[in-house]
Amino acid sequence: MDPVIIVGAGPVGLALALALARQEVPSVVLDEGPGNDEQRLARTVVLREDTTALVERLTGLPLDEAGFRWAGWRSMRRKQVMSEITFDADGAGGPVYGSAGAAYGSGGAGYGSGGAGYGSAGSAGVSDRSMGGSRRPVDDSTGAVGGPRGSVGDARGPVGSSGRPPEGAEGPAPLHIAQHVLTGALRAAIATERLVKVAVGSRLDAIEQEPSGITAHTRDPKGTWWRGSYLVGCDGPRSTVRKLLDIRFPGRTAVERHAVAALHAELPWPGEALLHRMPPWRTSGPATGEVTARPLPDGVWRLDWLLPPGKDLVTPELLVTRVRETLAGWSGGPTPPYELLDTGVHTVHHRLARRWRAGRVFLAGDAAHLLGALGTQGLDEGLRDADNLAWKLALAWHHGPHEALLDSYQAERRAVVAARLRAADQALPVVRGGGGLRAYVPGSARGHDALLTDGHLGRGALGTPGTYTDSPLAPARADSTAPVDTAPGAPVVDVRVTAEDGSFVRLRDRLGRGALLVVLIAPGTGVWERKHWVSAGIMPRLAAAVTALPHPAELLVAEGYPGAAAHTVLLVRPDGHLVTALSGVRPADLYKAAEATLGGPAGSGSQAETETRTERAATRG
Repeated sequence: MDPVIIVGAGPVGLALALALARQEVPSVVLDEGPGNDEQRLARTVVLREDTTALVERLTGLPLDEAGFRWAGWRSMRRKQVMSEITFDADGAGGPVYGSAGAAYGSGGAGYGSGGAGYGSAGSAGVSDRSMGGSRRPVDDSTGAVGGPRGSVGDARGPVGSSGRPPEGAEGPAPLHIAQHVLTGALRAAIATERLVKVAVGSRLDAIEQEPSGITAHTRDPKGTWWRGSYLVGCDGPRSTVRKLLDIRFPGRTAVERHAVAALHAELPWPGEALLHRMPPWRTSGPATGEVTARPLPDGVWRLDWLLPPGKDLVTPELLVTRVRETLAGWSGGPTPPYELLDTGVHTVHHRLARRWRAGRVFLAGDAAHLLGALGTQGLDEGLRDADNLAWKLALAWHHGPHEALLDSYQAERRAVVAARLRAADQALPVVRGGGGLRAYVPGSARGHDALLTDGHLGRGALGTPGTYTDSPLAPARADSTAPVDTAPGAPVVDVRVTAEDGSFVRLRDRLGRGALLVVLIAPGTGVWERKHWVSAGIMPRLAAAVTALPHPAELLVAEGYPGAAAHTVLLVRPDGHLVTALSGVRPADLYKAAEATLGGPAGSGSQAETETRTERAATRG
């Protein structure tokens, strides 16, 4: 069978090619560039836990060695620390909140030589979990706390009078990585992959579809025609694939603009990311309502200044002045030494393609959607597109097209991204509106901070990985359905499991291979060798049920899973989303759930039959 044609050699296109190769599907990547990427430290991405794990599976590279995991996150408004989150060395983090009225500093006090915060001896502040709620010495001459992270005045412990921490605050630190480094890691993995061919200098200019396949023409020295089974447009915001298919791309232009600088510098909070709203120092040029500092490896920082609406030109002189004023404001004195490495202007658009599938052609990544306001990351969603589409294309490539399964890509992914865009569009006027009575409502500043923190850390409606609740692949609820903490359609928790060879692995390590995963929750199995329990109890009956499923599946055993009782059986999709949880071994219910996950019985669900359902889901988006 002909390979899958992937148009575009950015992170999403390269990740899709590797994901297909892991499932024994060949692909051709049409790269209109020279095959390498410009090194720009002002172009970076922040990956969440699931997308980081996806890239590590595809490349075999521990991304911690290529990017930087933040030690913590802090949010400030003027001189007040609004919230503080510390990420542990193993990636787990918890919030540290101060009083709603806590403020660092009084009058015009700035950051002192001690390093970290505004403060005077009488001001309430934010506690650091590692300090155990104790006071730290205060330099009366500068008003600065005696260290990079501190509490002055009334220490309140991990959670102050602001109430409970936001839901989902705990979790691994985000990974901050330069985009050219990420793309380079994907290219290096592809260089050793026999099932992926990259054609550089190949610019698409025509597509022809027919029932048995697709043909694409590229403008290159030879004017090449490429034959494929399917074609996926991962060719960015100005997608040629989308334009050739005449697919509309409505949305909003320039919802945010940021001036960006990458620089070597020493900031008062080593390794921590900072969101500073309404900084108290005077600035030259347009007012700066917000500045973000995010660390990269080797002492490099990316700084983003939110620009006011409009198309005012950001000159080099203005950007250098902004750098100097910001560094001076944070240090509480003259501008400290720094080395400017790269600059740019980042403009955020919000757009969503009307259709993500047209016959044998699909859209993914920025070709299908644009988002990124309030700290959200569009690449996260693009990588999730690739993960969702890869196993469905692989199944169609190996076993013949199953239209309901292929249609589900648009139904699932478009609905998730549409919800993300709606959440951002609803939050934007609240957070960015400014002025008016809303600014005087008690607690409004802390609510704005929570929204922005969600966006930057990948939490809440702005950032949590999507749940395919209304997926056309969702099975009917069975009487044997068992409760677990993961909702059907949501990503599973990465627990330790015992594989069929007896080795202990992480559940996420078994994803992306094309097989369904069946996980038995069996407390106590971790302390015994597999040979002692593999033929005991319910295992033989479950193994027989797994063998009889309509698609290859791998049987795994876990000692526990959040909210699951002993002998609960989980069915997990190849992209890591939960299909169902069953109470005990229920072969008939397990078979029906697996069959639904594949789009129904083989041969059912033609594209015409599922078009109405898919369009309904797209309309809801």
